[in-house]
Amino acid sequence: MSEDSAAERWRDDRTTFQRVYDVLVGTRSFLSASEIAERARCSETAARNTLEQLTEMGIARRRENRPATYRRNDSYFEWRRIESLANEHTPDELREYVTDLVAEDEAFQERYGVPVPDAVSTSHLAVDDHEEVQKHWTDVSEWRTVRRDIRILRRAVERAEARIEDGVRV
Repeated sequence: MSEDSAAERWRDDRTTFQRVYDVLVGTRSFLSASEIAERARCSETAARNTLEQLTEMGIARRRENRPATYRRNDSYFEWRRIESLANEHTPDELREYVTDLVAEDEAFQERYGVPVPDAVSTSHLAVDDHEEVQKHWTDVSEWRTVRRDIRILRRAVERAEARIEDGVRV
């Protein structure tokens, strides 16, 4: 299937709201309504109206400049992930995941001899050893992900415990 026919099918199978949502979720940089409209294959007015709705819902962030620009609200998606984890797992399961990730975090600290990923240095690597530099930065990225997941899972544990205390199980 060609890229054009896939894009046409996407346009035909999804509503304007869904296409604008898809574009918004797929970007982390601020874009104007016209840029989003172009990517979502809709009018600028339709994109702007949808973006305003998404902003009111907390899904999008609006930056007040001329023209106004929009991007996904990462806090909203993090909240959704926490809620999903709290609904799908028991506090004990979530704590077990946290324990596993803390062990990974400690292994990274030991491997690199620093307490946080941002303190990792590449100064000891040979400049022309591209594979080693790439592996190094892949590890740092993975370490940051482990740290983020620990934070999210700890919040999910709290949320799952609160649901149990409130007698709510979804």
